[in-house]
Amino acid sequence: MAGAQLLKKRTSRVALRLSTLFLRTLREDPVDAEVDSHKLLLRAGYIRRAAPGIYSWLPLGLRVLRKVEAIVREEMDAIGAQEVHFPALLPKEPYEVTNRWVEYGDGIFRLKDRKGADYLLAPTHEEMFTLLVKDLYSSYKDLPLSLYQIQNKYRDEARPRAGLLRGREFIMKDSYSFDIDDAGLDASYLAHRGAYLRIFERLGLEVIPVAATAGAMGGSRSEEFLHPVAIGEDTFVRSPGGYAANVEAVTTVVPDAIDFTDAPAAVVRDTPDTPTIETLVAAANELAPKPDGGAWTAADTLKNVVLALDLPTGERQIVVIAVPGDRAVDLKRIEANIGAHLAVGGEVGVEAAGEADLKKHPGLVKGYIGPGLSLDAAVLGTESSTKLLFLVDPRVVSGTTWITGANEPGKHVFGLVAGRDFGWDGTIEAVEVREGDPAPDGSGPLEAARGIEMGHIFALGRKYAEALDLKVLDQNGKLTVVTMGSYGIGITRAVAALAESNHDDKGLVWPVNVAPADVHVVAVGRGAEIFEAAAQLTADLETAGLEVIYDDRPKVSPGVKFGDAELLGVPTILAVGRGLVDGLVEIKDRATGNAENVAVADAVKYILDHQ
Repeated sequence: MAGAQLLKKRTSRVALRLSTLFLRTLREDPVDAEVDSHKLLLRAGYIRRAAPGIYSWLPLGLRVLRKVEAIVREEMDAIGAQEVHFPALLPKEPYEVTNRWVEYGDGIFRLKDRKGADYLLAPTHEEMFTLLVKDLYSSYKDLPLSLYQIQNKYRDEARPRAGLLRGREFIMKDSYSFDIDDAGLDASYLAHRGAYLRIFERLGLEVIPVAATAGAMGGSRSEEFLHPVAIGEDTFVRSPGGYAANVEAVTTVVPDAIDFTDAPAAVVRDTPDTPTIETLVAAANELAPKPDGGAWTAADTLKNVVLALDLPTGERQIVVIAVPGDRAVDLKRIEANIGAHLAVGGEVGVEAAGEADLKKHPGLVKGYIGPGLSLDAAVLGTESSTKLLFLVDPRVVSGTTWITGANEPGKHVFGLVAGRDFGWDGTIEAVEVREGDPAPDGSGPLEAARGIEMGHIFALGRKYAEALDLKVLDQNGKLTVVTMGSYGIGITRAVAALAESNHDDKGLVWPVNVAPADVHVVAVGRGAEIFEAAAQLTADLETAGLEVIYDDRPKVSPGVKFGDAELLGVPTILAVGRGLVDGLVEIKDRATGNAENVAVADAVKYILDHQ
C-alpha cells in the first residue's frame, strides 16, 4: 500500500516554481539571433547557444521538445511502426558500401578512434536500419515492417543560421518501411503520409505537402511538408487548382514540336560587342529586323550557360546548358536534376564555370557560346573537336528557332532550328520558375511562396537494400530484394517553426498541445494572502490534471512578472492580485489577449472549460 502511494505521489504533476526554476529571461534580443524564433527561444530561456549551430536545451525548452516527440511517437505507433534507437557514433564501413562516405564530402563530421579506425557522427541512418533488418529478418512473412527512431543527427553546415532551423546538431524522427514489393511500399508510403498530416495537425503547425525531387536519396516518389512562413529557406509554388511543388520539382509544360520543313537556313552574322543578351537583342533589331515586323526579345535568344560540376568522386566536369535568354538559371534546380544525366550518384556541387575551366575548352568562346560543340562545323563556320555534355531547357523542342552564339568572337547565328541544325544530350529543368507560369497539371497559373521543410518522405525503392544486400525469401522461395521507404521529421526544427509562427511583440504564444505548461499562475502583490491564494489555486489546478508554472517570486515587480509570463508564452495566465479582496482573479488568454475577472472558487473550472 505504501509503495502504491509513493508511486502515485511521484507520478503526480508538480508545479514549476519560478523562484527555483533554472531560468533567466533576457530583456533584449541577443546580438547573434537572426529570426524571431531564435531571438525568443533564447530570451525566454528555452535554449542556450553552446557553439555555432549547437544548442543546449533548458528545462522549459526540453518540456516543449518532449511534447513534440510524444505526439510524433503516438502517431507513428498508431500506424504500427516500432521504435528503435541507434548510436549517433557510427563506423565508416557501411557508408563506404553505399559510397556515401565519399558523397557526403565536407557535409559530415568524421573522426578516428585511438586505434586509427574511421567513424562519423550520423547525418542519417539508412545504412543502419537496412543492416539491422538484414541481420534479423529473412522471409516475406516478416514483412511489412516499419521501424523508427528519434535521434540526434549531425551535419557540418558551412553557415549555421536561424537558431534551431539550420544547425549542426539536431533531433530528427527518421523511419523506414520494408516491403516485399512496390504495392507494399505504396501502402507504407500512404500510411506514413497520413501519420504526418495528423502529427502536424496536432502540433498546430500548418503544412502544405508539395511534390519534391528525391535528389541523392533516390526513389520514385518524394514529398516535402512545408510550413509556409516568410523566412523559409525553401521556395515552393502552388496553383488555384491545388497543385503544389518545391521549385526544384516543378516540371515545365512542354510546347508542341514545330514543323521546320519550310524554315529558312540559319545565317551567321557579325554582331560585335554583344556579349550579353541585352546587347544581342539590340543588335538583332538593328541588323536583322524580325520578318513579321515585330521586335526581337530575349525570349528569341538561346543562352548557353557553362557550368562546372563538382562530382562526389572529386572530379570536375563541365556541362553546357541552353536556356531561353529571358530566363535566369536556377542552380538549385540544376543540382536537384543533374544527377539523372551523370554516371555517378550522390550530391553534385554546381557553379558557374570559371576562367580556368573555360581555358581547358578553347571551343567555348565567352559571350558567344552556341550549341556548336554538338553541331556540324559547316553550319557555324567553325571547327571544334571537343564534345561536352549539352543539355537544353524543355522549351527547346524540335522546330523552335533561335538566335544564339556562333562560337566565334563577335558572331551570332540567326534562325538556328532545334532538331535540324543542332541536337542535344538531354533536357533538364534548369531555369527559374516564375509566378504566372502554368501548373504542369493544368490547374492554373503558379504563385510563389516560401516555407520551412518540416518533413520529407521518399518511396526509396531498392537503392540501399541492393547496396547492402538486404534480401528475403518470397512466396516462391526465391531471394528478393526488399523495397524501402524513408520518412523524416525535424523535431527540433518543429519547435523553432512553432515559435516562429506563434508569437507577438510581447513573446511566445505556444499552442496548447506543446506548451511547457497549461497555466501560468502569477502572484502579484506583497500580501501573504495573495501568495497563499495563488499557491492553493496552483495545487487545485495540479489536482485537476493541469501543468502549472507558478511565479512565486516574492520581491519581483508586477511588471517583470507579467513581462515574463507573456514572454514564456503559456496559453493561460492566471493573475492573483488586488482583485482578491473582492474574491476575484484575472484569467487571460495569451493568444487572444482577452481577460476575464473570475471568482476564485470558479477559477479552475473556468480554465478547464476553456482549455
